[in-house]
Amino acid sequence: MHSVRVPNSRGASARVPWRAFLAAALAALLAGCVTMPQQPAADADTAATAYSSDAMLQLLAGQFALQAGDVGSAATHFTRAAALLPDPAVAEEATRLAVAARDWALARSALERWTALAPGQPGQAQVRGWIALGEGRPAEAESDLAALVADGSEAGWRLVAQALIGASEPAIGAELLGRLATPERLGSREANWIAVSQLAFRLDDKALAERLATTARKRFASGATYAWSARIALDRGDRKAALALYADAVRHDPANLRLRGAYAALLAENGDDRGAARILAAGPQDDATLAARAAYLARADDSGALAALYREMAAEPGPRSGRRLYLLGQLAEMLEKRQQALDWYRDVPADDERAIDARTRSIVVLDQLGRTDEALRGVRQLQQDAVGERDRLAGAYLLEAEILGRHGRIAEARQTYARALEALPDDGTLLYARALMEVEHGDPAAGQRDLRRLVELRPDDAEALNALGYTLADHARPGDPALAEARDLVARALELKPDEPAIMDSMGWVHYRMGRLDAALPLLRAAWAKQHDAEIAAHLGEVLWASGEHAEARRIWQEGLREDKENKVLCETMRRLAP
Repeated sequence: MHSVRVPNSRGASARVPWRAFLAAALAALLAGCVTMPQQPAADADTAATAYSSDAMLQLLAGQFALQAGDVGSAATHFTRAAALLPDPAVAEEATRLAVAARDWALARSALERWTALAPGQPGQAQVRGWIALGEGRPAEAESDLAALVADGSEAGWRLVAQALIGASEPAIGAELLGRLATPERLGSREANWIAVSQLAFRLDDKALAERLATTARKRFASGATYAWSARIALDRGDRKAALALYADAVRHDPANLRLRGAYAALLAENGDDRGAARILAAGPQDDATLAARAAYLARADDSGALAALYREMAAEPGPRSGRRLYLLGQLAEMLEKRQQALDWYRDVPADDERAIDARTRSIVVLDQLGRTDEALRGVRQLQQDAVGERDRLAGAYLLEAEILGRHGRIAEARQTYARALEALPDDGTLLYARALMEVEHGDPAAGQRDLRRLVELRPDDAEALNALGYTLADHARPGDPALAEARDLVARALELKPDEPAIMDSMGWVHYRMGRLDAALPLLRAAWAKQHDAEIAAHLGEVLWASGEHAEARRIWQEGLREDKENKVLCETMRRLAP
């Protein structure tokens, strides 16, 4: 049996006599050595009296109540047991259970017993304050809690924090904290100032939190104090101040990876990915820092800095972790150093959590190196190794079909999907991928069959509804009843995800195919505003072109090309309308 998890001044529960006693009693009970006395109905009162006088049964009943989630009953049973046993640990457990149940009268009774058995415990002052708060006597609570932090100890402030967080009204706790948090009680420990500021923040007294944080920053000028002030600035929406404070935090504590990571993340959120990578580069490195630098530089499309990072990592002496080897492979791939990428991926240990990903990327690189037959052998081995693991197996089949499709071997790709769906019937990912392949390669009817099956399996899947609706609209002629069905499908998808740009784009395209340019244009503009996607640019440009807005259409298309210059839909639209 497990002891109750309630606030405890001693930290982890110690081994105390009553626990051993309870364990032995339970073992005996389960073995049939201890039985409840059988009493006739007329002797019910006598039985109840006997039961309440038996400390062992009270403890057992309390423990069973805890397992059932009935803290109030558990508190009652433990308090009865405490009255019968000279064990302060039982009395303390009873007290804290009563506090957890917010049964203040019972808590006072249990606390009285605990104090009688072991006077002067710090936790007793905490509980007295907690009970006073619960009963609406904040002045008495302040007296008890102030005694805990008179010497400025961290342990005392932890006990105060537990009591104030447990207050029935956060505003009462915050008001009391404001009176307790004097410079004398916070003392010379930086940790106290930060923790109490954070406590004020949690109690929703943002003004007190900021005052304490500002004082701590001026008094200690440490990375931790600047960082906490930065988080407060972020909460009030002042990103400029937060950036400046994080910069100061890193200057005061440049070796702190957590601070550098937080500052870098904020820079990236503000659009400065290169700055984020620079901050992470200026100090000690670990696998997480190196991976974050690579991600920021990739997002900034800074190939020169990525190459420098790759050289830096490759020059470091081993041994290297699986994570480091995998990252080196990724960087080599991004830099089109394919043979080197293959070598790094193959060095990832077989028992590393990235081993499967490394094998998968190796297969992709082999295909890029022109070793397609070797890549296909590798992916089929991957399929054999993934039997019984549905997601891995589906991913391996998808990879094989993708490789075959890339080389125009569509008949073989169809065979791969057939094998895959025989092994994994009605797998949604496989159905969706096969549908897209069929549509792209000139068999929209086959694609629509798979998408209809997917919608049948997942009637509330917005992506499936959108894909089927868009496909129907894109291949329907004016006046075709399929357009009305397409509109209804995309409308359902839009209800499920009203802010999804791809679905807004589909609805705009459906309206256009139905000849409703006025309805199409606002939707396509809104989709483009949310996401600069090449296919959305193709659709918006075509509707603008049909509306006579040729100059704007060309501008949108050019912006779309900057996103993806090889997008098939966009390139075909431009060739068709503006060769």
